[in-house]
Amino acid sequence: MVDISVVVPLYNEEESIAELHEWIKRVMDEHGFSYEVIFVNDGSTDHSWDVIEELSQKFPEVHGIKFRRNYGKSPALFHGFEKAEGDVVITMDADLQDSPDEIPELYRMVKEDGYDLVSGFKMNRRKGDPLSKTIPTKLFNATTRMVSGIHNLHDFNCGLKAYRKDVVKHIEVYGEMHRFIPYLAKNAGFSKIGEKPVHHQARQHGKSKFMGLNRFVNGYLDLISLWFISTFGMKPMHIFGFIGTLMFIIGFIAIVIVGTIKVVALCQHVPHALVTDNPYFYLSLTMMILGTQLFVGGFLGDLISRNSQERNKYQVEKEI
Repeated sequence: MVDISVVVPLYNEEESIAELHEWIKRVMDEHGFSYEVIFVNDGSTDHSWDVIEELSQKFPEVHGIKFRRNYGKSPALFHGFEKAEGDVVITMDADLQDSPDEIPELYRMVKEDGYDLVSGFKMNRRKGDPLSKTIPTKLFNATTRMVSGIHNLHDFNCGLKAYRKDVVKHIEVYGEMHRFIPYLAKNAGFSKIGEKPVHHQARQHGKSKFMGLNRFVNGYLDLISLWFISTFGMKPMHIFGFIGTLMFIIGFIAIVIVGTIKVVALCQHVPHALVTDNPYFYLSLTMMILGTQLFVGGFLGDLISRNSQERNKYQVEKEI
C-alpha cells in the first residue's frame, strides 16, 4: 500500500523534472512515506520524456504517462488520477513553484483532520505580477466562490492540492475543468474541503504558460457550463420547460390583450388598425413560438437524459 501518489502534469519542463523529483524524494524519505511519482508528459516538444524515462530506470517509484500531443492540464490530471494508487493524492506543477515541503502537512490534514480535499493558497505571490494577471484572478476566484458555494477557498486554480483517494476516483476532470476540481468534488458529495497557505516560489526555468485574458474568459465559460450541468444536467425540463412555459404564457396574454382591444374597438364602431398591423401582435406571436420551442427542447433533453447510461449513476459512500 502506497501512502502518497504525487501527480505532476507537465509541458516542456525538462530543466525542472530531475530537480523536482530529488526534492520530492528528500521530503518523502525524511518523513518515512511510501510513495510514487507520476509524471504526465502533455505532448512536450523538448526532452522532458527522456528525463522521465531516465528517472524511471533509476527509481522504481517514478512512473510516466506520455501523450502523443498536447491536450491540456485536465486530461493530464485525469490520466494521472486513474493511475494513482496512494491513500492520498498530491498534485503539483513541474515548474518548481510548488514546494514539496508542503506535502507532509497536506497529508496530515487529509488523514488526521479528515478533509476530502485540501487546496493550496499562494499567500506570497510576487508583487511584480501584472494587473492583467492579478485582477482577472481575483475576479475569477470571487465568482467561483459565489457560484460553487465553497466560500473558504481563495485560490481555486492553485496546482498544489491534496485529495483523499476516493475523491480522484469519483470525479471526471475534462476540458479545462482542472480549475474547478473543488467544485467537481463537492458535486460528487465530497464536501469537507479545506485550504492551506503555501509557499509560492519564483519560476527557475523556462517561462510561464499563463494565457492571460484568454484563460480568464474560458474560465468563466467553463464555470457557467459546470454550474448548468450540475444544476440541470439530470433535469433539463426544469429550466427549459419553465422558461418556455413562462414565455408562452406572457405571449399568449399579450396576444389576447391585442385581440381584445381590437374587438372592443369594433363593438364601439371606433376605427382601429388591423391586428396584423400591430407590432405587439408579432412580438407576442414570437414569444409563443420561442416558448414552445424551449418547452419542446426541455422535453427532448429529458428524454435524452432518461435514456442516458448514467441517468442512475450516483455516488454511494457506504453499504452495509
